[in-house]
Amino acid sequence: MHAPTGVIPPAPPKSLKDTGLNIVMMRDILLKTIFRKNLEHVSEMAEAIALSLPLTQQLVEIAREQRLVEAQGTLHAGSGSEMAFQLSDAGKARALDALSQSEYYGALPVPLEMYKAQVQNQSVKNVQITRDRLLANMGHLILPEELLEHLGPAVSSGRSVLLYGPPGNGKSAISNGIRDALGDVIYIPHCIEYAGQVITLFDPIVHTPLEEEAVQGSSLRRTDNRYDKRYLLCERPTVMTGGELMLDMLDLNYNPVSRTYQASLQLKATGGVFIVDDLGRQEEPPQSLINRWIVPMEAGYDILALQSGEKFEVPFDTLVVFSTNFHPNKLFDSAALRRIFYKIKIDGPTQEEFLKVFAMVAKKKNMPLDEDTLIHMLKVKYPTIENVYANYHGNFLIDQMISICEYEGIPNKMTPDLLDRAWANMYVKDEEIVH
Repeated sequence: MHAPTGVIPPAPPKSLKDTGLNIVMMRDILLKTIFRKNLEHVSEMAEAIALSLPLTQQLVEIAREQRLVEAQGTLHAGSGSEMAFQLSDAGKARALDALSQSEYYGALPVPLEMYKAQVQNQSVKNVQITRDRLLANMGHLILPEELLEHLGPAVSSGRSVLLYGPPGNGKSAISNGIRDALGDVIYIPHCIEYAGQVITLFDPIVHTPLEEEAVQGSSLRRTDNRYDKRYLLCERPTVMTGGELMLDMLDLNYNPVSRTYQASLQLKATGGVFIVDDLGRQEEPPQSLINRWIVPMEAGYDILALQSGEKFEVPFDTLVVFSTNFHPNKLFDSAALRRIFYKIKIDGPTQEEFLKVFAMVAKKKNMPLDEDTLIHMLKVKYPTIENVYANYHGNFLIDQMISICEYEGIPNKMTPDLLDRAWANMYVKDEEIVH
């Protein structure tokens, strides 16, 4: 994992005012957190609301003055010299009232305007992708030289990319390689705040938190690991969707029972990559999906709406990679196509490239090559599909032959007969099924 070079850590707040949040909101989140997690000590509260110990102490004192929290004195064994606190009856009533308005408790949110500044500091457009770095993350793929020449500038630009071409030639693998090539770290807030509403942003499915010590050569060590703990240090995020993608996934998700908001998929992908695999297989028409992305991709911001109908801008700092088996002209009109910055065709391999992949897969899987089988495959089988080669064929055929050998209890080998049996599973015979 690369160190966060160029990424400025969010400064820890030195005062409650520095958090950018309203005191009442912070106090209510503290009360809800004490109530829900049954906390007694300020050190536990500080960790739970992701605030420094001195500032949490100040917040507890404010709640004490308002008679919402009361001291219990230094308590039982194991509490050390820490003062224990509990909610007063008024504090419990206030916590329940606050929970009825929003079930959110835990880490304090980061105001949207502060988050926008952090997004700028760690923009995906700042990542310099070199040829070597791209190759290092795609070394397991055999790619034509000219493809990398197109792909490199596309990824470095941080703009939208459309990969298209026949199925089975590694578009998804290339998308993953792009994600891996980005390779550094950024700061993701647990949640953000706008107009008094808390929007949960961190998602363990999308975001991978890191231990600061694991980031080699990190500037964090030199600053005594001090940054705003409302953020988590994470790998650049990747959101990967396929046929299940619906337009409403790109909007805020409001839970009417808990009265809480979850960030949209686009917002979760901020600072990273959003991969739309198998474009054209979704229920939504591709043109509708691309129309939803046009403003964010061009303007660098997205527009979301609260339940009240109030609209607001959030940063859109995402490398969007579309991948499809269809020709772009069949999916979009010319205006939409013009807005996708890079369009790269991922074609099937030549016979020479295919044989190279086939030999590489065979070696990796301990399958000895057989000249008669290779001649049979190239001269007899491929002419039946007009000599159209695909990168997945080698893996598929060799795995099938290995399965047959294992079933029959014989060492791995390839023969024309075994290849015929494997081929039958790759292409289903076209015939009418009588019902």
